Amino acid sequence: MEEMVEQVEFLLEKQDDTQLQEYLNNLNISDVEELIGELPEHGPKFIEILSLNRAINVFRILEFPVQERIIKKLSGQKVEDLINELPPDDRTALFSELHGDAVQKLIQKLSPENRKEALILLGYEEESVGRLMTPDYIAVKRTWDVSRVLSHIRRYGKNSETIDVIYVIDEHGVLLDDIRIREILLVKPETKVSELMDGRLISLSASDPQEEAINVFRMNNRTALPVVDNNDVLLGIVTVDDILWIANEEYTEDIQKIGGTEALDEPYLDINLFKLVKKRVGWLIILFLGEMLTATAMGYFGDEISKVVVLAYFIPLIISSGGNSGSQASTLIIQAMALGEVTVADWWRVMRREILSGLMLGVCLGLIGFLRIAAWSMFSNIYGPHWMLVGFTVGASLIGIVLWGSLSGSMLPLLLKKLGADPATSSAPFVATLVDVTGLIIYFTIAVLFMRGILL
Repeated sequence: MEEMVEQVEFLLEKQDDTQLQEYLNNLNISDVEELIGELPEHGPKFIEILSLNRAINVFRILEFPVQERIIKKLSGQKVEDLINELPPDDRTALFSELHGDAVQKLIQKLSPENRKEALILLGYEEESVGRLMTPDYIAVKRTWDVSRVLSHIRRYGKNSETIDVIYVIDEHGVLLDDIRIREILLVKPETKVSELMDGRLISLSASDPQEEAINVFRMNNRTALPVVDNNDVLLGIVTVDDILWIANEEYTEDIQKIGGTEALDEPYLDINLFKLVKKRVGWLIILFLGEMLTATAMGYFGDEISKVVVLAYFIPLIISSGGNSGSQASTLIIQAMALGEVTVADWWRVMRREILSGLMLGVCLGLIGFLRIAAWSMFSNIYGPHWMLVGFTVGASLIGIVLWGSLSGSMLPLLLKKLGADPATSSAPFVATLVDVTGLIIYFTIAVLFMRGILL
């Protein structure tokens, strides 16, 4: 990459656009995309001088903020050529991110056919499959023979997003089946399409959430899936490259939410500093107010702490263990839900597993905590003559708190999903804050039960 950057900088200094154009046209698409990342101020120039086909292929893999920055600086003719030749799904994705006035100006540059297509696609909800689909596909009739199908593909295949799969429709446009191209190529030309149909059709609805489409692609070995309306009329197709892009966005958004911040809609280094602070401050305030309840809980048990000061030594140990177990469980369940391995209907199976695993984890930590106190008491009098009582209190508290943390962390995502909220918002910091407060209550309640009449 350094060598490419140096070569491009040399050609830019020479102002030799002919050689620069030749050099860029001979690079891989991904290399040009990296060059734009390394030399962002020259991004518009690179897109401007690239051949149209390569400019389109580079532009469609750029992040939206980079696309927006570039499209503002391109010549009017290049913008018109670019958006008219962009695949419909990529054009829809760009339009859905731009401001309304910018979209209006760009739509005016589209050909009448592309304009109609763009407006139809933009009519679907923002997070729906309809926004991802492209109307460029190959459809045939069940009465056709393979010879006619191949002739149809030769005529219209160039404009199709993919010809890996051919779609069978009836006279009303209703989707009947899909056939892989290899099945068509391996039979005799006089074979009827109806003979190749197996009825094992998998399709998406235009109104389906995009997350659902990710799971459908994951569970089925397909490079593209058809999209239908409520009457099963074929509207378009969604290809796996768009799904991988959406899956990456969903994963990034979930990771940011799990970390206790709002999802960023721009790359980290591109986002405005004040906007970044705004994204983070809301969660921090909520978590801070939640942690203030920890002080309230400790104040409530102030008399117990003053009588048995040794109890205070283990507060950080107790609350961190509960928070850690809750964060683990929350992360595991959110990941399982994202992959379709766990649904709300599985709540009892999840709870049962977390009760058992929480108990086992709690016993492990409780035993270590007790042995630690016992070991220290052999060489010092730091825990006093009733060290065994302190050890049992800490050990029993760890069992209860780790169990409670595991249950809280696993059930909160399922509860939020049931309420229609995003499970990722039951982030690790949120779970940890909840378990911090309740963990203190569990700890001091067990201490009062064990030590009443002896130390309290």
